[in-house]
Amino acid sequence: MLECVPNVSEGRDAAIIEALGRAVEAAGARLVDVQRDADHHRSVFTFLGPAKSVEDGALALTRAAVGLVDLTKHRGVHPRVGAVDVVPFVPLRGSSMADAVTAAHRVGRAFAAECGVPVFFYGEAATRPERRELPALRRGGFEQLRTRLADPQWRPDEGPAAPHPTAGVTAIGARCPLIAFNAMLDTPSVDVAGALARALRESSGGLPAVRAMGVPLASRDRAQVSMNLLDYHRTPVTLVARRLEEEARALGARVLEYELVGCAPADALADWPDELAPIAGVKASQLLDPALFPAR
Repeated sequence: MLECVPNVSEGRDAAIIEALGRAVEAAGARLVDVQRDADHHRSVFTFLGPAKSVEDGALALTRAAVGLVDLTKHRGVHPRVGAVDVVPFVPLRGSSMADAVTAAHRVGRAFAAECGVPVFFYGEAATRPERRELPALRRGGFEQLRTRLADPQWRPDEGPAAPHPTAGVTAIGARCPLIAFNAMLDTPSVDVAGALARALRESSGGLPAVRAMGVPLASRDRAQVSMNLLDYHRTPVTLVARRLEEEARALGARVLEYELVGCAPADALADWPDELAPIAGVKASQLLDPALFPAR
């Protein structure tokens, strides 16, 4: 059993998003959640099942997205380098990280060969240490890809040495469970959101295994702290939220609510404290049985 969580650079056209979901299901994978955001202009698909069906689902989605998503017309607040920006595989109980790496490499080779989209392997599937982390792969965004790929150091792991004209490149990898968690602020100030992100993220001296950025949500006239929690056992979600709300108060701001993007192990959000801002709109399907995941 594997989980796959592709992020696609389309969060506004419901017909495209529905078509991509149908492609996953037609390939035999169990689609458990789809979440889209117009400001990020991004959708997150979560599906799981036996390794073969999950690989088939990932290939079906990536093939379809290349024909449906045009990055030359894409504008959103989330960093991106590909129509299918990232395709992570996560081992579930009964599988190992090596199984997830094998799936990532197999799908990456097939996708690059069939669609002519360059592929970089990241995370546990990375072939070079400098390609392990997504921020390094996304530096400069879609607009700088042609210049970056001209450097021999950044030749893709699979596919051509030039970006696809409308689909860019795709990062395919293997990782442990990641929790994508956003905080809506009571201010539209991106400066405040950015300061809070710096206080939280590990790279700025904040909390271990936390990535964060401040972004504007134009459609809601709010700013948001968008976070990836890479290891919720090491740094619990409630610890991140407490630190965030403490830092927000110091800046004269307040967290209105939190948002779970995609799925998370249910134990990560169990017994959410009343004193923290609420988590809005979480569906039961987003909370996965912790028994699905390998023992630590």
